[in-house]
Amino acid sequence: MPVAVTGASGFIGSAVVRKLVERDRTVRVLLEPGASTRNLDALPPDRLERRTVDICDRGTLLTALDGCDVLYHLAAIYKTWLPDPSIIYRVNVEGTTNVMLAAQKLGLSKIVYTSSIAALGVRGDGKLIDESVPFNYYDGANHYILTKYLSERVAMNFASAGLPVVVVNPAFPFGPGDIGPTPTGRIIIGLLRGQVPARGAGGFCAIDVDDVAEAHIAAETRGRIGEHYILGNHNITLNDFFDLVARIAGVGSPRVAVPKAVGAAVALGMELYADWVSHREPLTTYRSIRYAQQHLYYDNTRARTELGLASTPLEQTISRAVRWFREAGMA
Repeated sequence: MPVAVTGASGFIGSAVVRKLVERDRTVRVLLEPGASTRNLDALPPDRLERRTVDICDRGTLLTALDGCDVLYHLAAIYKTWLPDPSIIYRVNVEGTTNVMLAAQKLGLSKIVYTSSIAALGVRGDGKLIDESVPFNYYDGANHYILTKYLSERVAMNFASAGLPVVVVNPAFPFGPGDIGPTPTGRIIIGLLRGQVPARGAGGFCAIDVDDVAEAHIAAETRGRIGEHYILGNHNITLNDFFDLVARIAGVGSPRVAVPKAVGAAVALGMELYADWVSHREPLTTYRSIRYAQQHLYYDNTRARTELGLASTPLEQTISRAVRWFREAGMA
């Protein structure tokens, strides 16, 4: 029976599809209307069953999933700013609800749901964040963070009701195939284009997109139902990441350091300009920069021990990403 993948043409979704095809599985790729299939076009066509479906349309979703046994649900909007934020709630929360209802009705044997580290809480004591830290960032969260938390709760509630759901929480993924680009990819593109004006506080957790994809496959076969797994490998300060990208790409790294308050004020100005003047996605937003100014470091012990999470060296990952963005004409 084919395995279904929503969001199959996206950055992580297409990497999951490639890993499934490498295992000689037939994949029913569920594509949102108008989606680019660039990340899938090089794969063997006899291994792919293409379906165009709006995951918020329950009728067409049921038809698209009929005949499948396993589902990877990755379809989501990964944006930190939208002219109309209601769409991100429709896709990320309502869409996940529809997907879980369809999987329940069709009696699928396993669902791997792609959440995010954003769905977990933050800590102020300097310790690593693990899966036991409950979400606690309501006041400062942007719409993306809130929708990932809410949609993970949807998935976990279905798991509590008996649906065989395993949740994975990717950190900041990097690598080839980021056609969006995602907000994480935009960090590298900004550095390559010389659009990052200054250094700042904070740190994050990075991972190679192929390591994320392999962990998805392991979650299907080895993940415990009703559990979630942090998929992140490299805890690094933002400034060290800037320097690493600059060294690999042969470009300059920002040298001017700005206080947190100044960085947040600049981000607020960018956001207001986008809201009221340009109506185009800004380089960053106020809530995004405030979130990023924390040291968001994660403990991947559960994923390493239970899923065998692999760890590609970060330098290798960044090299692949830089080369891909340049060859794609994006930087």
